[in-house]
Amino acid sequence: MMSSKERGGKVQPLLAEEARARAIKDTGKDELFSDRSSGAADFHFDQKTATVFDDMVNRSVPFYAEIQRMTGEMAGDFATAGSNLFDLGCSTGTTLLYLDRAVDQDVRFVGVDNSADMLNKAREKLKAQGVTRAHDLVRADLHQGVLVENASVVIMNLTLQFIRPLYRERVIKQVFEGLNEHGCLLLVEKQTLSDSLLNRLFIRYYYDMKRRNGYSEVEIAQKREALENVLIPYRPEENRELLRSVGFRYVEEFFRWYNFAGLIAVK
Repeated sequence: MMSSKERGGKVQPLLAEEARARAIKDTGKDELFSDRSSGAADFHFDQKTATVFDDMVNRSVPFYAEIQRMTGEMAGDFATAGSNLFDLGCSTGTTLLYLDRAVDQDVRFVGVDNSADMLNKAREKLKAQGVTRAHDLVRADLHQGVLVENASVVIMNLTLQFIRPLYRERVIKQVFEGLNEHGCLLLVEKQTLSDSLLNRLFIRYYYDMKRRNGYSEVEIAQKREALENVLIPYRPEENRELLRSVGFRYVEEFFRWYNFAGLIAVK
């Protein structure tokens, strides 16, 4: 692994307010679910979502900017020159932009997403920020499998929860097989809990956070309905068991906020 000194610096965190301001500037303000009929259909990562996605995640995911900073910090220590770094479910490329400042320039980036609209936004952002390293943005459906090869780092930031449970083990196994020895998977997920009391409380605390970030009761309810059949969270123990079952030697939690968690798994 490369030390922080060798790679020449660390990712600097964005303040929450700065991150939200940048998100709105890069895309737009999330008002997708402000209309009472917005939640009638399942959630889709289409053009409307891509247009406001950065603001959406900054206001909907607790400590999103810090999660990105931590991801860059760890990826910088595990990524090795001449290898690939895969971001599965790269959406609008925010994580790749953070990683570009933290990871050796001889590491090739591969961003994968099934939404052409998300990938178009990612291309715009990478170009605007002057990213010059070798990189590819690939449209692919993870339900159909994923080709991971010569990878020192694989990132799945709020991605696995959108893959139908029937296919999750296959995807994680393909990730494991495509990682080089001592490579890592950085997995961030929304979770559910076995204990019904704590699960209800954590969900309530999460919705309180969304209210603090400016979402109305209508928006919260409509998005919850739209995600009901699309986002299927696992329990913490299920995610850990899934990672260990395919062969990862070490699995450790690096982030936790109520029902959100980040795991690092090392091959």
